[in-house]
Amino acid sequence: MNTTHTDELLSKIEDKFQAINQKTETHLEGLLWSKPITYWDYIQTDVLLNLQTQRSTLPDEMVFIMYHQVNELLFKMILWEIQQIAHAEKLETEFFTERLMRISRYFDMLTTSFDIMKEGMEVEQYMKFRNTLTPASGFQSAQYRLIEFASTDLINLIDYRFRATIDRNTPYEHAFEHLYWQAAGKDYHTGKKSFLIEEFERKYKDLFLRNMKEYNTINLWQKFKQLPVADQNNPELVKAMRHYDHTVNITWTLGHLNSAKKYIESGRGTGEATGGSDWKKYMHPKYQRRIFFPELWSAEELANWGEEK
Repeated sequence: MNTTHTDELLSKIEDKFQAINQKTETHLEGLLWSKPITYWDYIQTDVLLNLQTQRSTLPDEMVFIMYHQVNELLFKMILWEIQQIAHAEKLETEFFTERLMRISRYFDMLTTSFDIMKEGMEVEQYMKFRNTLTPASGFQSAQYRLIEFASTDLINLIDYRFRATIDRNTPYEHAFEHLYWQAAGKDYHTGKKSFLIEEFERKYKDLFLRNMKEYNTINLWQKFKQLPVADQNNPELVKAMRHYDHTVNITWTLGHLNSAKKYIESGRGTGEATGGSDWKKYMHPKYQRRIFFPELWSAEELANWGEEK
């Protein structure tokens, strides 16, 4: 036994527990009775693999459920990385760039994964089990909305038709009513909201308003603008910002749209989304005009945003 190394470790352990006013002996004795960690306990495999509950007897519904659960796990990974950037007290350019590329890789993975949806289910099965999902919709992913709030200034998430009437002094409640995705299920002539949005807001509106306020000054764009000018011109960081913006708001969005088209326009249904949204206009980036970092794009790039090549 290397007694010197052991003594050093015990000394550090002593310092650790003294710092939080704990008895080192109590924690060391606890190690005598603790069970060795296993992979399945650490990952909670049994719990994870029992979270898939079908609403139909059609086998491809299981593909649909698991695919969306994987999406939500990746969204959680993305939020985890964004939070590290947003709450960093002294943000270094290298750290910012590296975390952005992590986030982009997650979205790259999400984009390429659409083949699982597009090619991995029988149209006949999907068009049957989707009716058991109405009025639920992937629109109701709260984590995706949190990613948006944490990525950019709120004005860039406002419906393009109303941006001129809203600024940083606009009450959050008013801004919330004019977010771009409200158009997916809201009649602006009557103000009537669809059941899809009503249920979504009943569950998450308070959380969304808190996040809109929290990230008002610490979203990715604001953290970028708080860097020294020289760092804002760092080519690797700018490239990472642009890559993230393009991946989320064009590549991933179009992948989602094209996957949906195969099934919704198959001729085997009504051609409507399960939540009743105007899905083509809601999902297509050229209609949404959602751009996280507009100042990093040229006038020509902005004019052609979302155009399929």
